[in-house]
Amino acid sequence: MSPITDHPLRYALANELHARPFPSLETPCHAVFLALKPEINAASRDRELDRQHLLALLDRFGAQHPQPGATHYFGPIGRHMLKWENHTEFVTYTVFTEGLTERPFDANIFEVFPDDWLEAAPGTRVTSALIRVEQYSGEEQQVVDRVSEWFVPESLACSSVLDNSAVVATDFRIDSSGHLRFALFAQPDTGSRRMGRIVQRLTEIEIYKSMSMLGLPRARELSDRMARIDAKLSTFVGAMSAGDDSPEQTLHELLEVSTELENLLAQSSFRFSATAAYEAIVNQRIKVLREERFRKGQTFSEFMMRRYDPAMRTVKSTERRLQSMTERAIRAGDLLRTRVDVERSAQNQELLESMDRRADLQLRLQHTVEGLSVVAISYYAVSLLGYFLTPGAKLVGIGKPWLTAALVPLVVIGVWMMVRRIRKQLH
Repeated sequence: MSPITDHPLRYALANELHARPFPSLETPCHAVFLALKPEINAASRDRELDRQHLLALLDRFGAQHPQPGATHYFGPIGRHMLKWENHTEFVTYTVFTEGLTERPFDANIFEVFPDDWLEAAPGTRVTSALIRVEQYSGEEQQVVDRVSEWFVPESLACSSVLDNSAVVATDFRIDSSGHLRFALFAQPDTGSRRMGRIVQRLTEIEIYKSMSMLGLPRARELSDRMARIDAKLSTFVGAMSAGDDSPEQTLHELLEVSTELENLLAQSSFRFSATAAYEAIVNQRIKVLREERFRKGQTFSEFMMRRYDPAMRTVKSTERRLQSMTERAIRAGDLLRTRVDVERSAQNQELLESMDRRADLQLRLQHTVEGLSVVAISYYAVSLLGYFLTPGAKLVGIGKPWLTAALVPLVVIGVWMMVRRIRKQLH
């Protein structure tokens, strides 16, 4: 077989498909989830700080370090298993531990993350969650009793997932210890890899839900500013229709509005785009759970439809409104510029007509001056010829007055013809 040159990225791209394996979990167990987001923008974020923070945690347990530049890690830390992922905007830590605590959702299990390590985190907490995985005996009342005790019934979402492999429940509320709670009741025949996929999906739903909700405060913040700009834009359009204000002044103010809108759009485009992307991931993760209703309770998808979708629609509506206002400002500016150009064209036409009139007057004046110049030149020419011909005229008996009288018409005609010829040559 002849050797074939591989693309330099062939193996790297193939390995990327297997870079983030699902954890394998044995029931019963519990997990601690933490997501941190740096305060700076994603474009200027220093990922090395997040890596160094991970290494500080691994060194606490004497664990092996990941490869340089790695964006994910899965390995043991003491008696736990740690899954670390470095995303575009945030970093997630998930610690899996075999067995259960005596008290459900005991806040002490979060102590796997030392306090001083948390204080040194290069970012703030976006969300954190405690996940409890129990064996499901098959009795629905067991699940009902537990979720009634652990969660707020009014916002409880509970459903059977992955062909009745397990029952998952949460109320998406932050408890007194500052964490969300997820309960998972697994069927005895549910495999460890499937359990790992379910827990992974739950953490992904939570983090992407939290990240997408960051677009809502931004949308609310823009609403008041957009209302003020919209009123100003409507005033400008009305002034354009009435034709009362100066077009140049209106155009200048309209350009200021357009600049402000473009600035808002530039500042919000990343946040709104990220919100749309995160929302799509949330809906996709819920869909792959293949959930079914449990005891007539609301499912995850129904909870999201009632509580989560309105926020996403607000963000989308704000984004569309901002884009629409920007396009309106651009169209109004184009119309106003057209009006200014038309008025300037009319002014230029009037200026050209005025210049034509002045040119005509100058031409008439020039003709008048030419007549006077003929007289002046003729006067001096007759005088010179008179001085030159007077001696000869006296010899033949012609006096100076008669000589001058005879020269005047000849000189005038000659000068006039000379001036006319010169003018024809110039034009």
